[in-house]
Amino acid sequence: MSDALRMRVSERVPALAEAGDELLQPLLDSARIVSLDREKFVFHAGDFCGAFLILLDGNVRVQLTAANGREVTLYRIGPGGSCILTTSCLLGREHYPAEAIAESDIEALAIPAASFESALERSDGFRRFVFDGFSSRLTNVILRIEQIVFTSVDARLASALLRLDDANRHNITHQEIAVELGTAREVVSRHLKRFEAEGWVRLGRGSIAVTDRARLTAVATPALGD
Repeated sequence: MSDALRMRVSERVPALAEAGDELLQPLLDSARIVSLDREKFVFHAGDFCGAFLILLDGNVRVQLTAANGREVTLYRIGPGGSCILTTSCLLGREHYPAEAIAESDIEALAIPAASFESALERSDGFRRFVFDGFSSRLTNVILRIEQIVFTSVDARLASALLRLDDANRHNITHQEIAVELGTAREVVSRHLKRFEAEGWVRLGRGSIAVTDRARLTAVATPALGD
């Protein structure tokens, strides 16, 4: 691997650089760069997991899709991050139970399973990187499931709308919101129409504008820990 890539990986994942050249260089020598366009699948449910992936650029959404087509977002991965499903599948030699989709053009470092296992055995720094990421992501997934199960759709929807407004993102479909909330598009549409009738939002074609943040904040309070 080139010095430029080595520097890039070190910048994106400082923990690998801190583990030392005796770890980083063999990993880079055995790894390959994976590039995917936006909306392409990184992996499908049922795929065999043969490499540990570290995202260098872009964003990835990991989701479950039910037999009826309903989708639920589990978590997202940003630059420097790894996927807990990949870690779990490599350690257990299992196939992926969910799917991952590139939300933008992405580049990732794919470390072969054998190199991954060797690094886990040899390097305390690599083990910390892998398992720190695993534990923090797992906690977030549990909180996510807890929110879907125990928090009302109104609260989750209001919280999502506030986050979108904070990010100045107003062009979004009801289906995209449904995937985020772990519910059906029809449910989201029904609640949004009621929000509009209350004067809290303004709905357009493929767009949603927040018009009463105070009321949405009051409704969202149970979900704002997300």
